[in-house]
Amino acid sequence: MTAREDISISVIKRLPRYYRFLQSLKENGIVRISSKELAARMGLTASQIRHDFNCFGGFGQQGYGYNVPELHAKIGEILCIDKEIKTILIGAGNLGKAVTNKIFSKNSGFKLIGIFDKNEAICGNMIRGIPIRNISYLENFCIDNEPVCAVTCIPSNDMRDVTDLLVNAGIKCFWNFSNFDIAMAHPGILVENVHLTDSLLTLGYLANSSLDLEEDE
Repeated sequence: MTAREDISISVIKRLPRYYRFLQSLKENGIVRISSKELAARMGLTASQIRHDFNCFGGFGQQGYGYNVPELHAKIGEILCIDKEIKTILIGAGNLGKAVTNKIFSKNSGFKLIGIFDKNEAICGNMIRGIPIRNISYLENFCIDNEPVCAVTCIPSNDMRDVTDLLVNAGIKCFWNFSNFDIAMAHPGILVENVHLTDSLLTLGYLANSSLDLEEDE
């Protein structure tokens, strides 16, 4: 499915959440749901849900609502989970292992084809049947296998050289777990950043603000 430039990123970012909620409904044997019922479960409004779905043509029926399995399948199609984008992972430490075992153990739209690390002590070990290769083989691997996406789980001070190499080798998108600003270094490259520390600091601020408010009452 071709991306549409008129659909806002906020709508796109809600699609995985719809997919996850519909998966849960499916697993619980729910076949039919109205926009009002779905909104109540997700903390949204019915009009917001209808607007989001209408961006892709709308999927409900007047007086019936949504068929849960069909809607789940349609959103999965929009998210391209049936695709297998060739992906490599850089950094096979604890975070890299966790990402590999959690994300690539199910249908995500991405197919992990290579894992790399500079730690020679772990090179040759296997994660989900894929050998960890020394990062010195990265460039030749990219030339031979043409991966499209890279998952980066390495320290920020190692990222500049690695991302330069990967972009030059044809990588089009990054799932970035480091604090290195790939988009700044390589404008036009697709990047989805996952800043775990930023998320935790945000939670800390909100938690402490809430506690301060309670103390002031």
